[in-house]
Formats: sequence, C-alpha cells, structure tokens
Amino acid sequence: MSHAKSLRALLHGSELTKAAGAHNPLTAQLVERAGFDVVWASGLEISASLGVPDANILSMNEVLAVARAMAEKVTIPVLADCDSGFGGIGNVAHMIRSYEAAGIQGVCIEDKTFPKLNSFVSGNQALVPIEDFAGKIAAAVATRASEDFVVVARIEAFISGFGLEEALRRAQAYELAGADALLIHSKQKTPDEIFSFCDAYDGALPIVVVPTTYNSVTMEQLKAGGAALAIYANQGLRGAINSTLQVYKAILAGGSAAAVEDQLAPLSEVFGLQGVAALLATEDRFESIGKDIAKQVLEGGGEGRGKADVLGH
Repeated sequence: MSHAKSLRALLHGSELTKAAGAHNPLTAQLVERAGFDVVWASGLEISASLGVPDANILSMNEVLAVARAMAEKVTIPVLADCDSGFGGIGNVAHMIRSYEAAGIQGVCIEDKTFPKLNSFVSGNQALVPIEDFAGKIAAAVATRASEDFVVVARIEAFISGFGLEEALRRAQAYELAGADALLIHSKQKTPDEIFSFCDAYDGALPIVVVPTTYNSVTMEQLKAGGAALAIYANQGLRGAINSTLQVYKAILAGGSAAAVEDQLAPLSEVFGLQGVAALLATEDRFESIGKDIAKQVLEGGGEGRGKADVLGH
C-alpha cells in the first residue's frame, strides 16, 4: 500500500511519532484506525498470539509472514521488531532483503545474543560485543535497496545491567555503523534512565523509546525529553487478553451471550475490517461481466467486441 508519510519522514518530523504494537493484520488495522502513526510488528505480540515465548522460537519467515500481511492492510508504515537479527551478519543481510521486499518500511534489531529473550523476563540478557553488532548494522545498511528503508539499532545496555556510559558508547558505535535511529530500552518504573540517555547523547540520530514499565510518562514529556518515536508495544495484546477472557466468563456465568452483547463490536464492524463490501462489489462486477460474455458468445455477437469493451474500460 502507498503511505502518506514515510517512516523516515516521521522520525525526523517536528512532532512525537506514535506507534502501537500489533500481532496480525486485524490489530494492525485497529492501530491505524485509533490514530497511531506507525504499526509496530511486535515480536512479543506475534509470539504470544501463537502461544510461544518471545525467545526466537519462531523462525524469521514465520514472523515476516505476519509483518507482510500487516503492511498489505494498512496505509501507515510498519516497523518490524526483528529481535537480534535472527542470527549473524549473513542472517541480517537476508532479513533486510526479505523485509524490504515485503513492503515493511523499517526494522529494529537489538544488541543481545541470539536467541534473544524478552527484555522483561528474568534470564539471559547478555549483550554481544560492540564490534559484532556494529557489523550487523553496517551489513543491514549496505544490503538495503533504498535509503528510505529504516534500520533502527536497539540498545539493551540498561536492560543488561550496564550504565549510561556503556549505552552512550554503543550509541556512538551504532551511529558510526550507519543506523538511522536508536532505540534505548529500559525496564525501570520511571523514565529517569531514558531521559539521562537523551540528555547525554550528542549524536544526530532520532531516539526511539518504549514506555512499557515507565507508563506514567506522558507523550509531551517524552517529546520534551528528546524522543522522536514512542512505541506502545504490547498494551493492545494485554488489553485484548483481559477483555476477551471477561467476555467468555460472562457468557458462562449468564448462561447466554445476551449479557455481553453491548460490550461487543457489531458484526458489521468485523465485516468492515475484513473488506466484505469490497469483496461483494468485486464479485457482482465480474459475475455481471461473465454473464455478458456468455450472452454474447451464445448469441453469436462476441466477434466484433474487444476485451476493453467487455470489461467496461
């Protein structure tokens, strides 16, 4: 689909760009309908929707298929969560070619080991050496076919227990390697760590933040603090889990679905998201054309008419 404003343009705009996580084309459409600027093809959400941990259990092709389907259904850019690049430098190069060809406008890769583990899970959060990840970023940038495709370098220094100095060192290296933006991640309950990075970073790249644990910070504060993009990465999935479970329980408790009907989207809205009206219109048009062709042939009147006449062009 065509996009009114590219991901690159949004990252360099004057306003804070807002993204929300999705795990399938339906939720991607809801992200767009709600008014967000970007769809975040969330590794956590996609993994959870398939019932597996966010730990590189799914292959690149499995998560790519979901991201591609999202991009086909929305007009806003899709930025894909690509973990640590699905392997080494060769894997990253293959990933870039695949995601760019699928219509995704950008990817985000992080400087942790492969397989990665979700940043909020207690376990292995080890970083790879700076030179290893800088090589991945350089390979990603060199592989892309167009400079419009965005490569975001995600810094996990705070997640792994390192301080500001290590985060800034990595920011400098990844910028030199050619990254288009930096995502600085934190699991603290306040944005202090994030703002300390934004204040100290003296490079030229847009900064991306993910206010999951420090959820009381406002968009205005994030923009004032130096962020270019805020990703609300998993709130949609978590909200859907709660609301869906409550609906199922209420049906059982009430003995019918009547008690929950006013909480549900009407079927007409579901059909709208599915594109049912467009399907029916297409079927009507071409069934009519088919009947017209058959009538001409049966009546012997089709010899003098071309394809354009029959199709109404």
